[in-house]
Amino acid sequence: MSHLTLAQEKLKMLHLSESALYLSSLVKEAEEKEVSYLSFLNSLLEYEQKRREEKQNEKRIKWATFPFYKTLDEFNLDEQQSLSRKQFNQLRELTWIEQLFNVILLGPPGVGKTHLAIGIGLEAIYQGYKVMFISMGELVHALKTEEISRKSHTRLKRIRNANLVIIDDLMFMAMDQQEANLFFHLINDLYNKASIILTSNKAPKEWGELLGDPAITTAILDRIIHRSEIIHLNGDSYRMKHRSSIFA
Repeated sequence: MSHLTLAQEKLKMLHLSESALYLSSLVKEAEEKEVSYLSFLNSLLEYEQKRREEKQNEKRIKWATFPFYKTLDEFNLDEQQSLSRKQFNQLRELTWIEQLFNVILLGPPGVGKTHLAIGIGLEAIYQGYKVMFISMGELVHALKTEEISRKSHTRLKRIRNANLVIIDDLMFMAMDQQEANLFFHLINDLYNKASIILTSNKAPKEWGELLGDPAITTAILDRIIHRSEIIHLNGDSYRMKHRSSIFA
């Protein structure tokens, strides 16, 4: 067994598998550039750290269950005049997550609410936060089947352990009393533990019509709006404006 192969085996035994795969390339580069032993070691450790962070991010993105991959760099502020560059940058800085602030994105369909929410979620993952995305319809189903479905149980466990929870299309449908009660208990579990991003085409004052129970509505609003920023996005639907045509 060569010295290189032996070193690779020892790296694997120490759970430095990424370094083991990269070792031959790094040794060749070090020999060509005649780098010092310490410089070589630092390069090896930096590579291992970088790959571990990349793999951790890949895992967190998979767990987040985003419906699509859209970054903040892809969000066109020129298409959304109701959000200033300063506000956009403040959202991107994510200091509000440390302060346990919530963000409510309001506006009609197609103005970029979900894209903005996912972009913030991806930015949070790259900064080390645990993020979960779920639509309101999926959330209601998961809450109702948590006790009988392993998938629902796992998903809600990750939601309760997240630093940032994104709930998309809030209040797109009316809830019965049981569903509203389950939703309240989830919001209560997240209160003072995680930040929440909500997207909705209905203002908070209209949520009571869909939640039904005035007491539950008040309790939910109290916890969500206690520390929150409400952002109104308006304008024409981006999807309609840039739709494709078979007759183009």
